[in-house]
Amino acid sequence: MNKIWIIAQREFLSRVQKKTFLLTTILLPVVIFGLYGLIIYFAVKTADNYKVAIADNASLFGGKIESKDDIKFEFVKDETINSLKEKVAKKELDGYVYVPKGFDATKGDTISFVSGKTVGLMNRQEIQKRIDNAMQERKLLTSLNINKKELDSLQHSNEIKFATVEGKEENDTKVGISYGVGYVSGFLIYIILFIYGTMVMRGVMEEKTNRIAEVIISSVKPFQLMMGKITGIGAVGLVQFLIWITLTISLRVGMVLLFPSVAESNPSISAATHAINEAKNSGAMNSILGGLSDVNFPVIVGCFVFYFLGGYLLYSSLFAAVGSAVNEDPQDAQSLLLPITMPIIFGIVIMTKAVNDPTCGLAVFGSLFPLTSPIVMMARIPFGVPNTVPYWQLGLSMALLIGGFLCTTWVSAKIYRVGILMYGKKTTWKEMWKWAWRKN
Repeated sequence: MNKIWIIAQREFLSRVQKKTFLLTTILLPVVIFGLYGLIIYFAVKTADNYKVAIADNASLFGGKIESKDDIKFEFVKDETINSLKEKVAKKELDGYVYVPKGFDATKGDTISFVSGKTVGLMNRQEIQKRIDNAMQERKLLTSLNINKKELDSLQHSNEIKFATVEGKEENDTKVGISYGVGYVSGFLIYIILFIYGTMVMRGVMEEKTNRIAEVIISSVKPFQLMMGKITGIGAVGLVQFLIWITLTISLRVGMVLLFPSVAESNPSISAATHAINEAKNSGAMNSILGGLSDVNFPVIVGCFVFYFLGGYLLYSSLFAAVGSAVNEDPQDAQSLLLPITMPIIFGIVIMTKAVNDPTCGLAVFGSLFPLTSPIVMMARIPFGVPNTVPYWQLGLSMALLIGGFLCTTWVSAKIYRVGILMYGKKTTWKEMWKWAWRKN
């Protein structure tokens, strides 16, 4: 055990102390957020704010058109087409809509929007939508004597409440949050298995091609070397992952605090703030908070750590076995990786089904099968334990994952013992299988 710890410590420090680790771990998030900040800054500075005059001589809109910061409509009186053109030429206006007296949309009359410059596609669609909404509301008021709010209330559908046989209600907010958390958790583990599993394989390949493994094998057993390498690289990945999360949160909060004007002008942030305010006013915030309280985050975090470690240890041993069997040609590794990567891809495919129907047979099978359970089970757990995921399924999944890790480690160690000292021969899975079952 002491030798495994020494090897793991060496693998960890040799990678963490490299300049490339510091650059990719710390500089990469800073560069990404720097570019993101520049995009937001230039988007705000170069944003087109249209000022549009409406000369409504036929009372077509009733003096009401929705105006926002990007496009502002202003109703004017005693204006002619020539006077409006002059204002557009002097850049007092960006455009205008002139509605003559006697205008009748039922007879095929059309409205023209005149501007001094070409209007982009998004702005064209937004102007079209707001003018159409204003015309529809005016028609409803004049012909049916009802406004748009009354029409929306008539079209509003009654809410259907979903509940279990035990009487516990499950609202759409809770299911939506569970869907998002499950999808993100499963997808993160999917990425981790690929990135850090490949890192283990490349580390083994480097030591084999540099003939360092021959020296190390004289002092430690191949199994100890493999486990030390897996543990050390896994620790590097965990530290890198935690640093990325911390930097991402810190940079995001720092950008909002240091540049509040830019942050408020950012469409995503302003939209989120607007949505929060609307939710507070409509009472939907209580529904969101209720949905968050129904999601058991301590269980999700604990299970995420377990399945992260279990999935990494299971697949990294297989990646290490492949790395020990190949020589300098990377194409040999690619041909041997297919049986390992296919279960990971199947896991992400089953996960897309599990987040929509977490109790279906395919989702249950995927959450129990050790090669797919790290991804699929994390997609099911946010929907509830034990309501959606019974305790026996969770316990059996964990036990099978531990058993799968022990089995793959034993097989990989047998392959690693032979492959790490095998040179000059192209290896196949058939031959690796023979290595795994040969006697000591």
